[in-house]
Amino acid sequence: MRLAITGSIATDHLMTFPGRFTDQLVPDHLDHLSLSFLVDDLDVRRGGVAANVAFGLGRLGLAPRLVGAVGADFDEYRAWLQANGVDTGHVRVVEERRTARFMCTTDQDQNQVASFYAGAMSEAVRIDLADLVDGSGGPDLVLVAPNAPDAMLRHTRQCAELGLPFAADPSQQLARLGREEARLLVTGARWLFTNAYEAALLRELSGWSEQEILSRVGTWIVTHGADGVRTATADGLRQSFGAVPSHSVVDPTGAGDAFRAGFLAATSWGLTPDAAVPLGCALATEALETVGCQLYRATPKDLLARVTATYGQSVGDALAVHLGRCR
Repeated sequence: MRLAITGSIATDHLMTFPGRFTDQLVPDHLDHLSLSFLVDDLDVRRGGVAANVAFGLGRLGLAPRLVGAVGADFDEYRAWLQANGVDTGHVRVVEERRTARFMCTTDQDQNQVASFYAGAMSEAVRIDLADLVDGSGGPDLVLVAPNAPDAMLRHTRQCAELGLPFAADPSQQLARLGREEARLLVTGARWLFTNAYEAALLRELSGWSEQEILSRVGTWIVTHGADGVRTATADGLRQSFGAVPSHSVVDPTGAGDAFRAGFLAATSWGLTPDAAVPLGCALATEALETVGCQLYRATPKDLLARVTATYGQSVGDALAVHLGRCR
């Protein structure tokens, strides 16, 4: 099954300030701020939702097509993704911009001061999904993940126009959307991914009830963190899955992207959510236990052990033959 993953590609620049931001604020001068913080470290990580999902799929032995916009500084990142099984041939390079960056400083109270530079991501709307269609047809599924909002809207429309099945993952961009835009992004999706908060926000923004949303999608997958995952369909099929226990939570960033990678990999192998959700949960836990969104090294043995211990031998057996292709 051919998968195309559209969305953000970025790097995260994470710094730690050993003091408290609030100690640097002078109450009588808050209308004129000029602050500088001497930080202890700088951690540069590869990220972006589409890149994170594509990385996970590549680690599971698939060759996803990554579709997004980057700057002229992408060469090292490209080499990393290609080494991990990702097809970067459809990444648009914007020579006059830099790849999107998230810059964040965290103090000892976990307060944060952050900035996001969209950079080349703002050009993602220029990407034409028709370029993914060749003589052998187009992708079997397109994931429309968080990106520049105009790009998400264009790519969702194009999936309908080109007859490409798609999965919707509006995620953090929901807050930027109006009612008709929110409705457009989910209507017709084979899979709809949200977390519990985003599910409530989607209902509010769209003005649709849960059942009205379900009538417009194939299956709605809602993640609940440590409380697991719930799926629902319009015909009333509802399932709940517990989370895969973690030995230690090191970094929650990117766990949701890892879940999507595991889920989409399993469904691309022809498996149902009964096996796809467990694999997604197992990969998410691997990500939770690793610093960085693209540094986990989930082996078939580890994933099968986690899945079997949590969901039973039959689920492990269903995944075993496919996990042999992991990198």
